[in-house]
Amino acid sequence: MTPSVTRQLLHLAEPGEAVRVAAFLERLLRWEKNAAVRIQAAGGVAAVFARPARFEVLAVRTARLAEADAGTELDVTVAAGELLELLDEKAASLRVPAAVTGPPWAGVMPPRRGWERLGELPPDAVRTVAAAAVGEFRERAEELPEAERTRQRLDALAEEIWSRPLGRTGLPLRAVHAAHALGFLGGPEPLGLLAAGPWLRLSTPHGSVAVRPSRPVGLSVTPA
Repeated sequence: MTPSVTRQLLHLAEPGEAVRVAAFLERLLRWEKNAAVRIQAAGGVAAVFARPARFEVLAVRTARLAEADAGTELDVTVAAGELLELLDEKAASLRVPAAVTGPPWAGVMPPRRGWERLGELPPDAVRTVAAAAVGEFRERAEELPEAERTRQRLDALAEEIWSRPLGRTGLPLRAVHAAHALGFLGGPEPLGLLAAGPWLRLSTPHGSVAVRPSRPVGLSVTPA
């Protein structure tokens, strides 16, 4: 993508939208301080896509645009840290930073349309599974002798745990882990499981996580 110095101003529907986008960016930057995000605006909605470091999933936080900006169309990749700095929560406005050269993931996006809802997931059960997986990783990592606690060994352990499917849904646990780390799993509302082609998406009121799993999708949406 060709670098640009344009800093377009987007007005969000209300301050709460800006607060939620800011919270998403702050959590993302804890994992990767130099993270990039891709912003797409169309149909009165701005979507901020990210690939949190080490999760191998795409996370998205959407925000409604103000009526005056409902017709705005935008597609640009920017630095997450700079975007956060230019976000005005009180004014509910978002000034888009200069574009950066997009990372490889920014060129492979999930489809906008054609999603089929496979069913719903109970939030308490999903949170329990996420917490158990995090606990297992920590416990097994601590059990490794210090000489064997290398980055390669820890990465292999993480791959083993986070590649497991969530029950019979076909959704890898890495998607649940990312949703947990980004604050998407709060609240009592059911979580949606959707599919479009090879993609699966965990949809929550706070954001979505999309992934292309290697395992086939099952019919059951009950975590086991």
